[in-house]
Amino acid sequence: MIVGIDLGTTNSLVAYFTEEGPKIIPNRLGKNLTPSVVSVDEEGNVYVGETARERMSLYPSSVAQTFKRSMGTERTYNLSGHLFKPEELSSMVLRALKEDAEVYLGEEVTEAVISVPAYFDDKRRKATKRAGELAGLKVERMISEPTAAAVAYGLYDRNQDTRFLVFDLGGGTFDVSVLELYHNILEVRAVAGDNYLGGEDFTQEMAKLFLQKTKLQVSALSEKEQVRLLKAAEKAKRAINDESSVSMSFLYKEELKEAVITAKEYEEACEELLMKIREPVKKSLADAGLKLSDIDEVLLIGGATRLSIVRDFLIRLFRKFPDTKLNPDETVALGAAVQAAMKERREEVKEVILTDVCSFTLGTEVVVEYDEGKFEDGRFCPIIERNTVIPASHTERLYTARDNQTSVRVRVLQGESRFARNNLYLGELEIEVPKGPKGSESVDVTYTYDINSLLEVEVRVVSTGITKKMIIKGQDNQMTEEEIKKRMEELAYLKIQPRDFEENRLVLLRAERMYEEALGERRQRLDRYITAFEAALKRGDHDEIRETREELNDVLEDEDD
Repeated sequence: MIVGIDLGTTNSLVAYFTEEGPKIIPNRLGKNLTPSVVSVDEEGNVYVGETARERMSLYPSSVAQTFKRSMGTERTYNLSGHLFKPEELSSMVLRALKEDAEVYLGEEVTEAVISVPAYFDDKRRKATKRAGELAGLKVERMISEPTAAAVAYGLYDRNQDTRFLVFDLGGGTFDVSVLELYHNILEVRAVAGDNYLGGEDFTQEMAKLFLQKTKLQVSALSEKEQVRLLKAAEKAKRAINDESSVSMSFLYKEELKEAVITAKEYEEACEELLMKIREPVKKSLADAGLKLSDIDEVLLIGGATRLSIVRDFLIRLFRKFPDTKLNPDETVALGAAVQAAMKERREEVKEVILTDVCSFTLGTEVVVEYDEGKFEDGRFCPIIERNTVIPASHTERLYTARDNQTSVRVRVLQGESRFARNNLYLGELEIEVPKGPKGSESVDVTYTYDINSLLEVEVRVVSTGITKKMIIKGQDNQMTEEEIKKRMEELAYLKIQPRDFEENRLVLLRAERMYEEALGERRQRLDRYITAFEAALKRGDHDEIRETREELNDVLEDEDD
């Protein structure tokens, strides 16, 4: 069984294809969204999703979130003394989604099509693939999030030619893609974006406003208080969508701090973020050789596009109302499920050719002559430029730079800087050349890049015909199958919490968090219901546990309101 997965910065989803079309698979708590949050306690118990997010308020140092932003880096997260890379934390989210899908479908899930931001470079894409493999999933195909959104909207099934722009503002990443549909070909024309811009940044702006109004310094807040502040800021951010102002409060050193924030104040605070949105839009259109007036439709995906200040800004920018008929949180997962069905060659799905583009320029390091007889090394020579439709193959002829040079080293780089040192190193190969005066020997360097982010590098010495090849699969920090298997065994000591108990743990964690945030009679009331629920858990009577859990849940909902 192949499923489609949207591995998001803030939330993740899994979907599958049915005769009626793609459908989201609910998680163990009956919800479509699984927070991309992981927590590990001192005994090695792993909590994923909403339970992990609740633990953040109580045990902030044991919880990791927004780790998607660090995919493909060497950053590590220390959770209760256990060290994890971003892809390992992502694998735990993927494993939870896999288990939920297997229980819901009643069969084993062996493979997944996973979506990635269009602006993810090679290292981040390969880290995502490794995360899937660590979760026990075969990942032969990834789909860019804007392409998945286009597929979910059914644009591949339209008759007329259409140009459209997909605006994807998620929790932590931002993508803009320009796509064109003609006949049965869905072609990505250009992509641009920012891997460090998303809904989380709009939450931070709300928190900063609150601190200014209450004259508090973030450095004065404890870890728990910082978590509470962001939680309150997220709630206020959502509430201000429909209001001219919002009242925000949180508990600071046993004192309830409150402030009223107006929609105008919030929009002014977010002005810099909104300006950051504009640049990738302009860049993607310029790379596609199009004007805004050439775009037939604008699609909004990603939870942060629900923000009224973002939507109002986009209406002014695009001078048209975007298409929002699908749930922006679910669109990508639905599209990934359609792509999974295409991979399985399901009869219900109309076959469509999906083309993508190279998100970043691929090239090599060269020496250039900037003045007669003066040379500068460390410069970048593009071979396959960004937004080239893939699969693609380009060749560049390079010449020896020194007298009696005996070899040429080709360093494979990815990026947009003129200087090699500023671009991402992917790998290298070296080939011997006959001695001679500088410039007398040459090599043809051919890059061939396919839709699965595999890069073949071929170097041929023109005078001798000798050729060397290599496949770049994200060699930097690339794990072999044996290494993946070994790491899976190493992670086996971690005890993923049983599905059956998660609802009870979640209610208890939520209750504990709200108890810490409450004062006076509210705290005493919570204590009574928490004690009754804990006593029922100890006695082990399932009916009593369910009854006291529902009573405690009602109290918590009442307190939240």
